[in-house]
Order: sequence, then structure tokens, then C-alpha cells
Amino acid sequence: MRVIFMGSPDFSVPVLDALVAAGHEIACVYCQPPRPAGRGKKDRPTPVHARAEALGLPVRHPVSLKSPEAQAEFAALDADIAVVVAYGLLLPQAVLDAPTQGCLNIHASLLPRWRGAAPIHRAIMAGDAETGICIMQMEAGLDTGPVLLREATAIGATETTGALHDRLSAMGARLIVQALDQLPDLTPAPQPEDGVTYAAKIDKAEAAIDWTKPAAEVIRQINGLSPFPGAWTTQGDQRIKLLSAEPAEGQGTPGTALDDALTIACGAGALRVSRAQRAGKGVQDAATFLNGNPVPKGTRLGG
Repeated sequence: MRVIFMGSPDFSVPVLDALVAAGHEIACVYCQPPRPAGRGKKDRPTPVHARAEALGLPVRHPVSLKSPEAQAEFAALDADIAVVVAYGLLLPQAVLDAPTQGCLNIHASLLPRWRGAAPIHRAIMAGDAETGICIMQMEAGLDTGPVLLREATAIGATETTGALHDRLSAMGARLIVQALDQLPDLTPAPQPEDGVTYAAKIDKAEAAIDWTKPAAEVIRQINGLSPFPGAWTTQGDQRIKLLSAEPAEGQGTPGTALDDALTIACGAGALRVSRAQRAGKGVQDAATFLNGNPVPKGTRLGG
């Protein structure tokens, strides 16, 4: 098929690769514009932009698709279908209608649960037992369209957003190729009205750890916000990001180290941190982190 691909972050790159490998013609790749990044604040292209250029594909990165000119340029590509995954812009109706077979979205949840911007984070933070991928026909509403294919996967008890992100990206790449192959035989299933939830964009204010909460809730916060933005606490005047945690035995004053191995008491129960990061340093496993930053038994984290 002649495909317009629309995506921006790392999550979208395996999907583009899968479409190319399956032999589809990529008429054009749309992504977010380059933005300042790094210490020098130089404009940096999105991961999809970089990958598309490496593949020799034409790239466009409009700030908006609302203008008649942008919509005319899109329609002139004469595509059979558009594949959209974590693109970052709302598509006006004129864009949705331009490809002869419409636009398909790859969404990282089991719709209608977790419509919106941060479905992977929210599923882990809520303690969901499973999530998955839906291939959805796009319409004007936010992730409201009928679903062509869906596949579920269990969420590991201590799985981080980063690990689940990579699994779902690969799943989405596989399912979109399947959907395009089987498109004439697929029946769109309207989403049920019951069970709708919204995955609001992650606010950095959510990253501060409240040790008075139960260990299970703090573990979900730590793992759900890993690697970004990273749940954090303080040790003295130093901020520490905690990037992976699991349940542990013990109890005590919330925020207190119960041993020398990053076992921390919570409001109910305790957890053990397995990966952490000091300001200005890389992510380290707990043993390496403690070599340079001891957290002795009795240390109180978080003030």
C-alpha cells in the first residue's frame, strides 16, 4: 500500500521499520519539528525524523495541519492509508479523510481504557494487570474510533514504563503490518461506552515520592515514572531519582532505610530500590549506586 507515516518518538521507529520491511511504499513521513535539546540547545530532529532520513524517505514536520495549504499538501500525496503512532498533533477532519482508506492509529492500551497521552505510565501507576495494543480507525474524537485489531499482554509485577514501552512498540509494529495485510477482512468494532478512562499527560509534580503511602502504591509510582520523568526523593539536600523497585519485607517509620541495601519503609510495608540515579550522574544498579552514595540503615529519605 501507499502509506503516509505519522510518528515522532522512539516508540514509533520500530513501526516505520516494520512497514518498510513489509514492502509498503512510504509516500512521506510526518513528525514533530526539530526542537532544542542537549547542553548546546541545538535543534535536534525527532527519532522518527532521523530514522526516516537514514532510510532515504521524504520528511515533513509542519507545526500544524490546520492550514488549507498543509492539508492540500497532505492530500496531494495520494495515499491509500495513513498510519499514525504517537505523532503529537491532532489531525483535522480534512486530513483524516484524505487517504482513500482513512487513517489508522496504533494506541498503547486496551481501549476504551487509557485514552490519551500517557497510557503506558498510567496503566502501571494504576496497578493494571494487563494492557496491550489497539489498531484503531481514527475519527475526530480523542482515541474514540472503532478498533480493528487488539492484543493484550500482562504487565509484569515490577515492570517499568521503559520496559513495557519497548514491548508494546514491537507489538504495535507487528499488529499494524497484520492489519494492513488483512484490511479488507477486518470488521471495525465500536468501543464500548463503559470503562472509558483518560491517561492524562504526566505532570512532573507527580514524581515526588510520599513515603507515607503504602509500599505497593510507591512501587507503582517508581516503576511507572521510569525512566521519565523519574520518581524522586531526597537524602539530605541531594535529590535522588529512584527508577526501579520491588516489594520487600519490613516496616518502620515511612522513608527510613531498614538496612544498608536501599530497603525503605513506607506507610504500609516496605520496598527495595534496584536502580537509582544521583543528580548529574547516570542510572546505576543499587549496589553501584551505594558504593558512591551510601544510604545506611536508619537514614531518613524525603526530609
